[in-house]
Amino acid sequence: MDAEVVFYPGGKSARVRRGTTVLDAARRAGVTIATRCGGKAACFMCKVTVRPSSELLPMGDAERRKLAGLEQKHMRLACQTRVSGRTEVELPPDPLRSAVANALARQKEMDELW
Repeated sequence: MDAEVVFYPGGKSARVRRGTTVLDAARRAGVTIATRCGGKAACFMCKVTVRPSSELLPMGDAERRKLAGLEQKHMRLACQTRVSGRTEVELPPDPLRSAVANALARQKEMDELW
């Protein structure tokens, strides 16, 4: 094992071989990253943000086409991104938790108005 991948929030990590995808590293760390296409860069569900200091292998053509410039904002597809050393990954907020948090915030605002 010659690479470490750390997932935020939470700080769970996995030690993996160089060339392992972020998606496979997440599975090894017990971190869920949603995907529908089985790792073929087709669904865009496994989009994550990698910290600039992350050590990654060069991006492939399929991922580059799918991201269409979002890589400039450090976004990558977990199913295509391969690690070459220490890598830090920011996971997107869980959609259900985000929806609940937004609903609670709106309710709080309404309660404060009354």
